[in-house]
Amino acid sequence: MTAITIDQFSYAYKNNQKVLDNINAVIEEGSFTAVIGPSGAGKTTLCLAIAGAVPHYYGGSLSGNVLVNGMSVRDTTMPDLAQTVGTVLQDYETQLVTMTVEEEVAFSLENIGLDRGQIATCVKEALAKVGLTGFERKEVSALSGGQRQRLVIASVLAANPKILVLDEPTSALDPEGTESIYQLLSDLNKQYSITIVVVEHETAKILPYADQFILINGGKCLQSGYPAKVLTYMWKHKIYTEAIPPLWQLKLTLEDKTGFQFADWKNEDDAASELRKLIQKEASISA
Repeated sequence: MTAITIDQFSYAYKNNQKVLDNINAVIEEGSFTAVIGPSGAGKTTLCLAIAGAVPHYYGGSLSGNVLVNGMSVRDTTMPDLAQTVGTVLQDYETQLVTMTVEEEVAFSLENIGLDRGQIATCVKEALAKVGLTGFERKEVSALSGGQRQRLVIASVLAANPKILVLDEPTSALDPEGTESIYQLLSDLNKQYSITIVVVEHETAKILPYADQFILINGGKCLQSGYPAKVLTYMWKHKIYTEAIPPLWQLKLTLEDKTGFQFADWKNEDDAASELRKLIQKEASISA
């Protein structure tokens, strides 16, 4: 089933500067999608449109439509959309508003009127999902950056959204924290069938986890589909090539020079395995 349909969607902020231009894309239910592209391409605006902040919060003008579980974002209020779409901003610290971990996760649930028993259950389940069980009484200020990121995700998950949208969730984290957050998102995707949409500059970070890339450049969707398809498109058309992971630059260069077609490389282990196959093939030909 389709979770999100972006249909000929264009948008300009109040200054009339068009940020998105005739975007078409489909995100399937239960998928893990990365929206990639250079700075200023329109990636964040596209995610804000999925969450309904565009146009309901930012105003501006639009044409076309974004459908979330069949609901038109232009005709659905942000509170109603929030029951389906959970959003984690790039500056996630601004979403933290209380003193303790337990209070933080409970805050949004209190706002929608759940009783204490329901809130306690939801808080417990959300913290368990992000690996923060036992942190209930801990002060938010005492958490590490990665733990605060997990707390924001827990606060969003407490409302049980079907879709989770995150804008560069690891931009302030070290490599270990980055891997930890993306592994968490992958687990949420696989274990709970939550549709994940992530804005990410560094494709190498997200490649092991995503099953779809959407390439945005200059406000246009240039390509979407399996990561291999999009990375190959970027390579062949010399578009945003600086974001192609070094392993994939090696892979695509070798394919161009040897005609040998490798399987998809998600990480260094995949690359090593495939390179051994090429060496063995060349060795057998030489023999």
